Amino acid sequence: MKPNIKKLFTKNLGLKIFSFLLALILWFSLIPEEKRFSEKSLNVPLELHNIPSSIELVERPMQTVHVTVRAPERLINQISSANVHAVLDLRRATTAQQDYTLSRSMVSIPDGAEVKEISPSLVNLKFENSKEMMLSIKPDIYGELPPGYILKKTEVEPSEVLVKGPESKINENEIVRTSPIDISGFMHTTAVEADLITPAPELTILGSKTTALVKLLIQKEETKK
Repeated sequence: MKPNIKKLFTKNLGLKIFSFLLALILWFSLIPEEKRFSEKSLNVPLELHNIPSSIELVERPMQTVHVTVRAPERLINQISSANVHAVLDLRRATTAQQDYTLSRSMVSIPDGAEVKEISPSLVNLKFENSKEMMLSIKPDIYGELPPGYILKKTEVEPSEVLVKGPESKINENEIVRTSPIDISGFMHTTAVEADLITPAPELTILGSKTTALVKLLIQKEETKK
């Protein structure tokens, strides 16, 4: 009896395996596409929104986070770091807090997809109190005038500009420079509009005006008699 049972299972074994695989493929193909899901992992930008105007971000070690997304197979290939991003709302941030929680609900993804995981779960950010101060503007001039000419006087309009930034990065001894102005070949009084450059990248110029007018009073050198 037992040999007959064994023979029953082993007879035409190759055909039975083929039939099983064919049935499995047919079963899978009959599943609606919208019910077949896949997962994808990718690094996406971490955007910081609503930082209070009274504080400044001075340390941010992380620019991206790792996200695992689950979506229907028809959609999974369309998901990338271009349409997935994490947003951290910092409207309640303070200088006393450095660790901020990251959750799946912070991730923006296309409709039909879901966030399975976000890593890390914490981000460390350091803030300082913000400070505003009027700083003097100094023109950055280089080059040589033609022989027989001298730069008699330099005027800058405006002479000062309001700058804002972290309190540790701004002090009254700092100056705002203009972009370099080459005076080579100048033979007449000239006015040049130049961009303003803050003494530290963390500082910003307040207002819409980020240039200064530099007036160069050039005269012919008087010859001694």
